Amino acid sequence: MVIILIFVIALVAWSLHLMQEAVDRKEFSLMLAGFLVASSAAAMLAVYFLMGSYVGFMAHVAQ
Repeated sequence: MVIILIFVIALVAWSLHLMQEAVDRKEFSLMLAGFLVASSAAAMLAVYFLMGSYVGFMAHVAQ
């Protein structure tokens, strides 16, 4: 659990770095890359919470 959250935080930090470089260099491709990295971090977090709810539901149903 903690490893996934650390990984998500690292992805967000990397995306912010890419977006800052995009502003400095005025490059659209870096901004797009930063957006895609941030989107993947958000999707990873969403899947993590959805799977946590599903596993909790299945554990409750099994009892």
